[in-house]
Amino acid sequence: MFDLSGALERFAGKLALENILTAAVTLLVCMVAARLLLKLARRLLRRTKLEERIRRYVLMALKLLLYTLTVVFTAGSLGINMTSLVALLSVGSLGVTLAAEDVLGNVAGGLVILSSHPFAIGDFIESGGVSGTVEEISLNHTKLITPDGLTALLPNKELAASKVINYTALGRRRIVWEMSAAYGAPTETVKAACLQAVGATEHILEDPAPAVYLTGFGESGIGFTVYCWASAEDFWATRFALAENLRAEFGKAGVEIPYNKLDVHIQRD
Repeated sequence: MFDLSGALERFAGKLALENILTAAVTLLVCMVAARLLLKLARRLLRRTKLEERIRRYVLMALKLLLYTLTVVFTAGSLGINMTSLVALLSVGSLGVTLAAEDVLGNVAGGLVILSSHPFAIGDFIESGGVSGTVEEISLNHTKLITPDGLTALLPNKELAASKVINYTALGRRRIVWEMSAAYGAPTETVKAACLQAVGATEHILEDPAPAVYLTGFGESGIGFTVYCWASAEDFWATRFALAENLRAEFGKAGVEIPYNKLDVHIQRD
């Protein structure tokens, strides 16, 4: 049976008083140096444009590195074989790295997102076929709230490397609404009805100015497209209100909205 107390006594006997004093001094010097370096790092990080969250993570990583070096130097001054210890730490760090590859990738992606600011909390974004409002940005994932009230967690590793569309970065969004009018309706009458509908819709911005264009010829009607702008927060409500006003103004102007229909004729013998 292993005698733990005996092993500790034999180990303590091998430690000379000189080694103990050297280790104590080494520990003291390393601790003082670590505090000074951390204090200096805090000052330097405050002068940067990095977010507070990123500065905390950098300081945590630096603190872990400095304390690890303190243990290594102190153990070396006690006469412990550092080759085995360093090899053990290397193997352990390699195993942890391989096991946490995805986690580390997400952390790296989170740092990229937090430093480059492709979007912020409250923005409406789309990536990888998922769209929603950004509610939280952590080092591991980004949380979105979809328009139908679902919570989507997007890994930062994939989000940082994929295409991201930010619909609210400019603070405004363009409304594009396509309409059709019968071939018998005059072009100017249709355009005037569309502009009347735009004027009757709240929250449509005057700059850039709204515009209506004839954009195509279909099988049953002429295509028109309405272009106008609204603030990002009023986009959907304004878009739905514009659709209602367009139908109402077309009715007032006597403009027929064509639709596909099938006439069936029954012939009796």
